[in-house]
Amino acid sequence: MRYQHAWKDVPPAEIPADGQANLEATIRKAVGAGINHIETARGYGSSEMQLGRILPEFPREDLIVQTKVSPREDPKEFLETFEKSLELLRLDYVDLFSLHGINNHDLLELSTRKAGCLEVAEQLRREGRVRHIGFSTHGSCAMITDAIGTGAFDYVNLHWYWVNDRNWPAVEAATRQDMGVFIISPNDKGGKLYEPPAKLAGLCAPLTPMEFNDLYCLLRPEVHTLSIGAARPEDFDIHLSAVGKFNDAAWLVPKIEARLRAELEQSLGVEWMARWEEGIPEWDRVPGEVNVWEILRLLNFARSLDMVDFAKMRYNLLGQADHWFPGKNAAEFSEAALGEVVAANPFSNEIPSRLREAHALLYEAPKKRLSESE
Repeated sequence: MRYQHAWKDVPPAEIPADGQANLEATIRKAVGAGINHIETARGYGSSEMQLGRILPEFPREDLIVQTKVSPREDPKEFLETFEKSLELLRLDYVDLFSLHGINNHDLLELSTRKAGCLEVAEQLRREGRVRHIGFSTHGSCAMITDAIGTGAFDYVNLHWYWVNDRNWPAVEAATRQDMGVFIISPNDKGGKLYEPPAKLAGLCAPLTPMEFNDLYCLLRPEVHTLSIGAARPEDFDIHLSAVGKFNDAAWLVPKIEARLRAELEQSLGVEWMARWEEGIPEWDRVPGEVNVWEILRLLNFARSLDMVDFAKMRYNLLGQADHWFPGKNAAEFSEAALGEVVAANPFSNEIPSRLREAHALLYEAPKKRLSESE
């Protein structure tokens, strides 16, 4: 999604030659390094069309190609959208096909109901145009676990990494179902690690923050694939370096993690770090739909590890990205109403002031999701 020309379909003639050359060089670098899982989506604008110019040059059995289509009310439209993907990719089949953005229970029901999108995907698998069916999600852990519990999917694309391990129970549920686990955006949503603050970089030494996060994830046998989000060939270099250090990861990663957690406790307090999440409801059960848990998480990392730019990037998506990043920021809330829903938290009296602090520190002009930014 980061190397294509446009976030919308454009005529092939509009693709700049240098942009296409960069995409093709990126794919060749990946395949040459042994990275054979190439992921895209119908919602990624010109990505599929541009990939279609390079993918047929490789032996088909050497690639794992994944595309994604968002659920539709009309299964016929869902099918037509998939067929457009296959046409643009210039492939006879995709190895992995995701129902894209099952982010809440309404979308899960839309996907799995009788004569719905999942049945279309299953028919495509019977026809040989799809090998495996999965889903991608930005949803809550409970929602993801419910989707996994249907037994309908072979794999899941979800968020889980060092700065946000809330979805680990969903990863464990996927493991029990023998599902593949693909981690979405560990470099960007996982901390904006391509531009780490000096404090974070120092605490992660001798690894870079990106290497640390790669190895933190890959040490878990439950995790199979990390998305790199490459925009140019050199974007693979740090990740290849991390893989080269895998033999040292079992002792090095816990040492760095302990150092980071010690800094969190030093900056924020041992008791706060041990118990700040207790009794915090999901955003849809908070008056005003304030995403309290997410705001406190972002404030924790901004205050302790100087991850202010990352926290700002995420905070200013609140209320701007529909079900992809739900809940609202802390611009407005009733302290009395909030107090009632967080009463079980041992820091309930502090939470309003922390939310105000977060808004003062992090609020800027509201952001759009990357796919809506052009």
